[in-house]
Amino acid sequence: MTTAVSHGQCPSGRTNRAMKLSRHAKNNMRLYKITEQDIIESIESPDSTEREGDKLIALKGFPHKYSHYPLKVVYKKTKDEMTIITVYPLKRKFEGGRA
Repeated sequence: MTTAVSHGQCPSGRTNRAMKLSRHAKNNMRLYKITEQDIIESIESPDSTEREGDKLIALKGFPHKYSHYPLKVVYKKTKDEMTIITVYPLKRKFEGGRA
């Protein structure tokens, strides 16, 4: 199950994709107090990215949030939409290339 965040545009206005959140992503956002803006920032300017099949992974450090752990965003992109599969702070420090 996914929930649309916006229709026609990612909230930052940088893409024309709708951003959808899976139920798992929404639950983690509540649990870890992750904002939609932090997800967008992680995707648009990550410290590191990886690909696993059709999934993209963005890692972004937020020095004053999430107990100083990097935020990990796993998502899929299609021509028309972006689905956030999961998001959570990694429980290890991020040092450049890989966590």
